[in-house]
Amino acid sequence: MRTATITELKKELNTVPPAELVELCLRLAKFKKESKELLTYLLFEAHDLDAYIASVKEFIDLEFASLSTSHLYYTKKTLRKILRITNKHIRFTGSKQAEAELLLFFCEKMRRSGIKLDNSVQLSNLYFQQLRKIEKSIAAQHEDLQYDYRKKLDALTYP
Repeated sequence: MRTATITELKKELNTVPPAELVELCLRLAKFKKESKELLTYLLFEAHDLDAYIASVKEFIDLEFASLSTSHLYYTKKTLRKILRITNKHIRFTGSKQAEAELLLFFCEKMRRSGIKLDNSVQLSNLYFQQLRKIEKSIAAQHEDLQYDYRKKLDALTYP
């Protein structure tokens, strides 16, 4: 079975009546948790990006509070989980500003958590990879925001 392109889907969705469109969205949300989360974001939280970023930061705070640094394996596993969920929320927003803020916050928390980045090549690679992503998202910002974000990024790069 061939999957339709986005253009084909858009054309077809324009012809569907509103009541049937609601049914299609609900049916889509039933099958995958991420679809339901995205629909929740779009309907209830997309109008206030700052509040959404604050709620994601709270989640990151909670996850870092439960981070175990006793075993490096579990630390890496938990950090990857936190980062995976953070990236999912970044995809939901589709905003470079949200990407920069959330990844900066993640890296700040990682730096302050007491994890020895020098002891693990994987953790140091993960950290520096996020710094590179932040650099790219900062480049797409307005000049005033770039200055503020660069100051935060420099603090993370050169402790």
